[in-house]
Amino acid sequence: RIDANKPPSDLLKSYTQMELDAIAAENPSGKASQKQKREARMAAMDKLNEEAADGRYLRRKAYSLLWDGQSNELLVGTTSVSVLDRLTQLFEQTFGQKIEALSSGILAHKLAQPRGQSRAVDDAQHSTFLKGGAGNSPQWVVDDNSRDFLGNEFLVWLWNLQDEGHDTIKLDDGSEVAFMLARTLALECPKGQSGKESISSDAPTKLPEAMRALQSGKLPRKTGITLVRHDQSYDLALSAELLAVNGAKMPLAEALEDRARLEERVGQIRHLLETMDLLFDAFGKVRLAETWNKDLSRIRKWLKGNDGED
Repeated sequence: RIDANKPPSDLLKSYTQMELDAIAAENPSGKASQKQKREARMAAMDKLNEEAADGRYLRRKAYSLLWDGQSNELLVGTTSVSVLDRLTQLFEQTFGQKIEALSSGILAHKLAQPRGQSRAVDDAQHSTFLKGGAGNSPQWVVDDNSRDFLGNEFLVWLWNLQDEGHDTIKLDDGSEVAFMLARTLALECPKGQSGKESISSDAPTKLPEAMRALQSGKLPRKTGITLVRHDQSYDLALSAELLAVNGAKMPLAEALEDRARLEERVGQIRHLLETMDLLFDAFGKVRLAETWNKDLSRIRKWLKGNDGED
């Protein structure tokens, strides 16, 4: 739970105006100077802080947490950076252990270790899906050591597979997952030059404007996706770099008792995350293999072949 004092903004404006009116009344010009305006705002803020001492402006917000002992992962019901920063500090102060966000780059490294491909993750460079394009990491990946651009490439890879009719993928545990990119799609220019594009549709990747955005060099940063594995279906929104899950729609719980329903829900969450990890690992095997350049050439041809789509 996070507690914060949040006085109403309109009350701050009212108090500031009251201070300004009092100051202006004493000035020959009938107006307040810039310095006096700043002082009026500070006086208004001081008044609000005094009022806040009794808790009248206190706002409390709770966030769901699940510490999964099986995977040793802490699941958090928000992607807010400020909340996650607070959680990281509190966790270390309470348990004496540090935690870090399991972003796409970090997860790729974790999954690659058993296959002996850790070095391949370290050496990975941002793929240019447009031939002749710049090879620098997207501007939203600010750390040179980060490999979170793999999340963006993951979504392009899924898009290509779906468009070519390969919407079922064999996973490392022998199971299969069927997927469909659906409902929403957000793309952004990796250079920060041509802006963003947000599309809402039952099948956003099928729309010509989505393909044109991809052909112009924009990369997907978030998409809606439906996953089906072991006859369990999940609808969710997936953020590329963090692989963060938002608004997941889970199968209906069948248990009748509260405790049993809770345990069933935890099992469904584990199954969803396992499915996500296995799907991302399937991409990792392709992306980190020596044959990736062949797959990259195929994706480039796919993009070029859609130039004339209406």
